[in-house]
Amino acid sequence: MLYDYGVMKIIASFSDNQYPFTGIDHTREISRAIVGDGHGHYAVHFLKRDDIFGKSDYYETPGGGIDAGETPEEAVVRECREELGYHVKVLAPLGEVDDFYNLIKRQNHNHYYLCQREGDYLGVDYVSEGDLIIAKTLWLPIPEVLALYEKMPNEGVSALVKQREVPIWEAALRVTKGK
Repeated sequence: MLYDYGVMKIIASFSDNQYPFTGIDHTREISRAIVGDGHGHYAVHFLKRDDIFGKSDYYETPGGGIDAGETPEEAVVRECREELGYHVKVLAPLGEVDDFYNLIKRQNHNHYYLCQREGDYLGVDYVSEGDLIIAKTLWLPIPEVLALYEKMPNEGVSALVKQREVPIWEAALRVTKGK
């Protein structure tokens, strides 16, 4: 299906080839964003963790779980406000990606959106435990973001995030170059 920004919506599913499969007992609905600043730079979080997934650092798009009663679009706006400190306008859906975290027996159903940052910086408002692993947020051109993902390790949680997000960033690059 074509959207206003001229890109095919990505629908993908990736298995977890990093951790042993012990079953899936829940699905988490997630909204994620490729957020532009209007000047060719896009937000990407640099995460650091030392937990059940091991010690690692990697990059990931802003976003998080969809709360009960929220639409995916409402969730991505809320998550961006919390994690980036800005209101955002949803411009277009980029796709949906299913992936799995075998270690915590979870399937993730990710809704990705292209968004535009609006207004003044309001300050971040971290509200979830997952927000606490955000070490910093970078604003970079998409090719530089893709270069960061390429340098991420091809093992552990970094590999899982990389396989899920690189196709979305590539779609966002095509979309933004086509404007």
